[in-house]
Amino acid sequence: MDIGDTAPAFDLATDTGTNASLAKLAGKKVVLYFYPKDDTPGCTTEAIAFTGLKDEFSAADTVVVGVSKDSITAHAKFRKKHDLGVELAADPDGSVVAAYGAWVEKSMYGKKYMGIDRATFLIDRDGKLAAVWRKVKVPGHAAAVLKAAQDLG
Repeated sequence: MDIGDTAPAFDLATDTGTNASLAKLAGKKVVLYFYPKDDTPGCTTEAIAFTGLKDEFSAADTVVVGVSKDSITAHAKFRKKHDLGVELAADPDGSVVAAYGAWVEKSMYGKKYMGIDRATFLIDRDGKLAAVWRKVKVPGHAAAVLKAAQDLG
């Protein structure tokens, strides 16, 4: 997927009892960020960083949705424990993770396995990819995504 391509459609249940869908969010900018697992150190830091900038994202007419393969129940516990303010969408079968190319082979201690690549996609008001971040390093990432959303107008 390249910048300018149409973003893959998604319609995922969230821990707030609603669905996050690209069709429902048409006309808004959308930050779709993929993370490996609820309540792990990097994922928690990333979710807290996006939450901390929630008002700025809202002012930029941008909705932030975090996606992992965790269950809605796990998302709800994660949200409550860390007072998170971003939508958390469950993709248990990994179809959306795969559609965005975030299901990748990883390696730890020489062992190869499949997992979610920490990746973020900024989708413009017309449903096109405006920016893509892969192999995300968490420090400063949410602020960089916010700047890109603000620059998008």
